[in-house]
Amino acid sequence: MPILAHVDLDAFFAAVEELEDPSLRARPLVVGGDPQGRGVVATANYVARRFGIRSAMSSAEALRRCPEVVFLRPRHAVYRQYSEAVWTAIREVVPRVEQVGIDEGYLDLGTVVSEFTAARKVAQAVQTSVRAATSLSCSLGVSTSKVVCKVASDRRKPGGITVVPPGREARFLAPFPVRTLPGVGPRAEERLAAAGVKTIGDLAALTDVELRAVLPGAVGMLLRDRALGVDPRDLELEAERISLSVEETFERDIAERSLLHAELRRLAEELAARMRRSGVSGRTVTAKLRYADFSIRSRSTTLPAPIDEADRIAELACGLLDRGLRDRPGALRLVGVGVSGLSEHRQLAFEP
Repeated sequence: MPILAHVDLDAFFAAVEELEDPSLRARPLVVGGDPQGRGVVATANYVARRFGIRSAMSSAEALRRCPEVVFLRPRHAVYRQYSEAVWTAIREVVPRVEQVGIDEGYLDLGTVVSEFTAARKVAQAVQTSVRAATSLSCSLGVSTSKVVCKVASDRRKPGGITVVPPGREARFLAPFPVRTLPGVGPRAEERLAAAGVKTIGDLAALTDVELRAVLPGAVGMLLRDRALGVDPRDLELEAERISLSVEETFERDIAERSLLHAELRRLAEELAARMRRSGVSGRTVTAKLRYADFSIRSRSTTLPAPIDEADRIAELACGLLDRGLRDRPGALRLVGVGVSGLSEHRQLAFEP
């Protein structure tokens, strides 16, 4: 039986800025783009969230909701330094991890303990290690599958631990709105709502015939399995990968090209940092687009030589997104950037 955890740093960018300037802690804070332009919220601290400000919201809307909010431009180099310290601290407790973003990832607690009853202590040790190394707070969800861990990690933020024991997975998920389930986008939520499916438990209870009528094909089966807490995915270690990618799902569909480009640039920074940490570069850059109707399109380009520079990846990804939107215009629910054709790179040394 797997013993897994999902760890998520609490309001990471904003928390770093509060550490760098403690006077910000009691003030509503947004890390993101210019509210006078076409900026987008990358992260909001918990004071700002009381005003309904959320990630991926336009900065102008955030300012409208809270005129006193403090805006700071993202400092990705600083966040990468903190992230590297966080993941070093996590690996001191749990050696087998899958980092899926600068501020979140999955942990294989089964490499540390053999009994599920001991998992909470490991999660507490992770929190202690991260706080001692960086003064940052993180939340964890502990269970037997990735999907349950992901949902659970968001339940007791900030600084909480939610443990879902074996056999309780479906019962834990059942009361949450169906949109809480990873993989359910606005189009799927709309179809499910039309069929009277409001909660994850409602989705789990659908018969095969009912499911095919609402969400036909493999997607419907996958989502029902997840609603039952069934998710066979193991951790994917970076050393085992043939590609690296990052993506972001928005709280609302976004059509503004400048906001989409800004998000791709942020993702490219994150992706380039992971490539450097893994010691790889890549020749093929891919942009992923998910539309409001849940359909996915991707566009790729292959270079003559491998790259790992954030600016170059961002430039290519933005061009690919533009190409994809020319082929099929529309608002997007998700964007992603990936690099494949990976190879190890080493700095050349000249021997005497």
